[in-house]
Amino acid sequence: MNTAQIAPLVEHAAIAVSAISGVLAAKGKRVDLFGALVLGLVTAFGGGTVRDLLVGDTPVAWLRGPTHLLSASFTTLLTFFVARLIVLPQRALLFADACALALFVVVGTRKGLHLNLSAPVTVLLGIVTGVAGGILRDVLTGEVPLVFRPEIHLYATAAFAGSTLCVLLTPVVGISTAMLLGAAVVLALRLIAMRWKVSLPVLHVR
Repeated sequence: MNTAQIAPLVEHAAIAVSAISGVLAAKGKRVDLFGALVLGLVTAFGGGTVRDLLVGDTPVAWLRGPTHLLSASFTTLLTFFVARLIVLPQRALLFADACALALFVVVGTRKGLHLNLSAPVTVLLGIVTGVAGGILRDVLTGEVPLVFRPEIHLYATAAFAGSTLCVLLTPVVGISTAMLLGAAVVLALRLIAMRWKVSLPVLHVR
């Protein structure tokens, strides 16, 4: 499968999973259907919108056709009604967010590579794409964003590692394989951190 085939699939998957995390974040907030739809769309498109505005690529990706908006809206509505029937644990939100982070990090990294940006800027673009939607979601729900919470381990670190790996491997194995491996690293690091509370060393001052 070439880049032209895999990139849209990864982006649609990222949008769908982000929309799911947006709805799950509304659980217990007494948010109605419209509010859940707003949260789902903001989470799904927040990172990509910030990314495209930063690089001057306008109109932003989700405004160029109906497919992204329809995908995010359908996923949001489906998740809303399923969540009303099934009690989902808090870890479901963390897992959905981890999947969205992994997918959007490599989507943003691919954008930087496509624009021939420098390696550090490309990695930063991948991180921003991965975390911005979740930050907007958490701000709208009145929560401290996951990326800023000390108990949420290896969040930005996982994004940095996956994006860096994607940049380094692209000249060797091609962008498609590099994206898959980069996303796998982000997801693996987040799941490991969630399971065993892995974190970077903390500087303790006496």
